[in-house]
Amino acid sequence: MINEKQLVKEIKLGKRKAYKALYELYAERLYRFLMQFTNDRDTSEEWVQRAFIKAFENIDSFRMDSKFGTWLYRIALNEMRTDFRKQKDQISINENEIELNEQIEINFEWEDYMRVLLNDLDESKKMIFILFEVEGYSHAEIAEMLDISTTVSRTTLSRTKKILQQKLLASKGEL
Repeated sequence: MINEKQLVKEIKLGKRKAYKALYELYAERLYRFLMQFTNDRDTSEEWVQRAFIKAFENIDSFRMDSKFGTWLYRIALNEMRTDFRKQKDQISINENEIELNEQIEINFEWEDYMRVLLNDLDESKKMIFILFEVEGYSHAEIAEMLDISTTVSRTTLSRTKKILQQKLLASKGEL
């Protein structure tokens, strides 16, 4: 098992192999997670790269009181949100542009109806659901990533599951 705290210590000492090992530990998972919010592979790859660059540039500020992955996901989410805000600003300036919600499609490996159900969720519910159910993060880790309380994470997940269950049952009834 890879000891990420040891890798972070080695990165702080400038050891190049540690950078690569930590990148390999998280890059693919982070990419898959970010693909839930766009169907553009290049955009997801860019968010991953920017997150790692910022993390490595600011590694000395990482306090190691949480997982590196939690900190990295938070950086990546901030990069994604920044881009979404820029897109919203551009869309509001140019009325002929496609609305932001139409640009953000989930490219999830579930069945089509599940994609549609997830796409209907707001960004916060979608993030918490995917981080907990798909990526396996704890509520404490999610709370730290999204700068919310663990109670908000738990409550949002519970409500999201109810929404998805109701929509799933309703869609199956329509089939």
